Amino acid sequence: MLQIARRTRAPLFGNNTAECESIGYNEALETFNGFAKDASMTGYKTSTAYSVTARTLHWVTATLVLIMLPLGVVIANDWGGALQDPLYDLHRSIGAVIIPLVIVRLGYRLTHPPLPLPQDVPPLQRLAAHATHWALYGLLIVQPFVGWAATSAYRATIMIFGLFELLPIWPEDRAVSDRLFVVHALIGAIIACLVAVHISAALYHHFVRKDRVLMRMITG
Repeated sequence: MLQIARRTRAPLFGNNTAECESIGYNEALETFNGFAKDASMTGYKTSTAYSVTARTLHWVTATLVLIMLPLGVVIANDWGGALQDPLYDLHRSIGAVIIPLVIVRLGYRLTHPPLPLPQDVPPLQRLAAHATHWALYGLLIVQPFVGWAATSAYRATIMIFGLFELLPIWPEDRAVSDRLFVVHALIGAIIACLVAVHISAALYHHFVRKDRVLMRMITG
């Protein structure tokens, strides 16, 4: 009887140890793979799409641009009244700030590319997003220089927040100044359209598609 009991209990503690360890490892592996699959399906975020620096540069630039667009319309139509000259100075000052800001932002974007858009975003929307972004980068660099050149050709003083004066970058020529201001206004209108498209697309992703495209730039 004792020998029968030993034969019955021996397999429980002897030969099955390695098998139990193997089963435990396989179960853990299956659990991990299931978690990874669920994470990918639910959009689990393992890293930020945009760093804090990228988000800060974006929102500072966006704020300045959203100030500049209506401000440009006001001063171009002489709607400023007694504040027309101070508004001109403010417009030029913000424009001078935008130049280095956008250059720094562009350099940071090239050296710190964000995570790609979600895989379910259609190719045409991806193309439109990239085209809009790079067009805004280019125009936001060109536009302040065009305004600077136009003001220089007009020979108006360019005071930066009342602290210092920018030197002219174009010889005095009122005819050239008028043409450059027309170009400046056209570029401003194009930027306004691109900004409207950009904002509309972000809201579409957030409220219609209900994905994280907008939140990537808010929380990362």
